[in-house]
Amino acid sequence: MTFPQAPELHIREWLNSDGAPTVQGLLGKVILIEAFQMLCPGCVSHGLPQAMRAAASFDPADVAVLGLHSVFEHHEAQGSRAALEAFLHEYRITFPVGIDQQSDHGKLPMTMHEYGLQGTPSIVLIDREGRIRKTKLGAENDMTLGAEIMALVGEQPASQLASDEEASPDGCSDGVCSA
Repeated sequence: MTFPQAPELHIREWLNSDGAPTVQGLLGKVILIEAFQMLCPGCVSHGLPQAMRAAASFDPADVAVLGLHSVFEHHEAQGSRAALEAFLHEYRITFPVGIDQQSDHGKLPMTMHEYGLQGTPSIVLIDREGRIRKTKLGAENDMTLGAEIMALVGEQPASQLASDEEASPDGCSDGVCSA
């Protein structure tokens, strides 16, 4: 099965981050993106708390958790950096949160549109090679999400599998062993 490469994020600015995380810069890690809006009840009650639990549960060397503030309604109430900073502070959200760039071609912000997301809360899982492995609108069971993340953490990149086969110390490669 082939999976699509994740497009780069279109972020106006980052909060809770010293730099600007990118999909390319996070290659080698599993990426969990939580797309949310401050005034979305499902985001506040389920999506963001789940992302915080994931950030606390997995080693940051293996899993990067990112928030994607994707405003497609109530722009006046949700659109300011100051409002988002206060929200992140009040809810104690410490993982990096990017403000999705608004689009000229529709109501969905750019990153949300490019990832094919239909609303919030939405989850995106990206594997270590930068491929989209899951998108889901709505609530996800913690155990299911944790198992999916752990499965991606446990996968070896295809480049590593190929080099392991070529450099096998027992004389085996491509499924054939020779003396």
